[in-house]
Amino acid sequence: MQSHKLKPFAAMLALGLLATPAAHADGEKIAVFTKNQTNPYFQVLRQGADAAAKSMNAKVTHYIPTKPDSIPEQMSQIEDVIVKKPDAVVFVPVDYKAMAPGVKKINAANIPVVNVTDRSDVGTFVSFVGASDYELGLKTATHLFKSMGGKGNVVLLEGVKGSLTNTDRVRGVQDALKAFPAVRLVATQPANYQRLQALQVMENLMQSYPQIDAVFAANDAMAIGAIEALQGANRKALVSGINGTKEAIDAIKAGTMLATGDYNGFAQGCLGTMAAIRKLRGLPVKQDIVLPAAVIDKTNYQPLDVPVDKRACPRWEDGAKA
Repeated sequence: MQSHKLKPFAAMLALGLLATPAAHADGEKIAVFTKNQTNPYFQVLRQGADAAAKSMNAKVTHYIPTKPDSIPEQMSQIEDVIVKKPDAVVFVPVDYKAMAPGVKKINAANIPVVNVTDRSDVGTFVSFVGASDYELGLKTATHLFKSMGGKGNVVLLEGVKGSLTNTDRVRGVQDALKAFPAVRLVATQPANYQRLQALQVMENLMQSYPQIDAVFAANDAMAIGAIEALQGANRKALVSGINGTKEAIDAIKAGTMLATGDYNGFAQGCLGTMAAIRKLRGLPVKQDIVLPAAVIDKTNYQPLDVPVDKRACPRWEDGAKA
């Protein structure tokens, strides 16, 4: 008889409806690390983190290297954060391998860490929130090659050589090529995820290759740089990128860009910050949240054609289904 009375309580506990008492009622201090100030993707991710913190009555402080993707600077920022002792950290490593000592320092300080976007090589994390770079590369490249009519010359603008995002996206592109034997990859060059570098690389490639039918850029910033180079030379080519940034959506609307793979930085910022706060409040947190890959073009860009400051974070229950 006694065990029968305990069953509803046990069921509620199993479903996470009864949480352990929270250490913080609200006002948690969350330190958010991103790679640089120049990539629009990270700007959107930070806005997602801010939106989640505001909705849950927590406080966010951003740590951004002044020099893009600087390993020493991010390491210095980690040491500063450990001294200031926030309640939790949301962490995008500038390099998934090189920042391992920094992650270990945060772990040793007993500060909960949520890993976002680039999966860290080592460390103990509350949760990982990201997307499949391979699937985004595969699906976005497949869409591009189909739009080329399955034939023609394509150039690939890579991100940072050796970075996990670049390696997986390029692998996706290479696998997509296998299904299109008449699509010829004539050149692949890194532009380090930077718009200006992509413009310069594309200008050089156009001098070497008189016929370029398409450009696959491993992020939107490079895609925009490639478009500027093409326009400057009065040449045309189909251009696709990855990240789903405002600049890409505007270019798709204008007809200068074909498509972008939606990496959904806003949702990643939201869900990463929500995971950190939920952990502090003793609420259930999913260990792995990998958002589905989607290709955005002129047929379906409308939901993203909204200013970031007007967007709302996804409900945890919906986002954590990924």
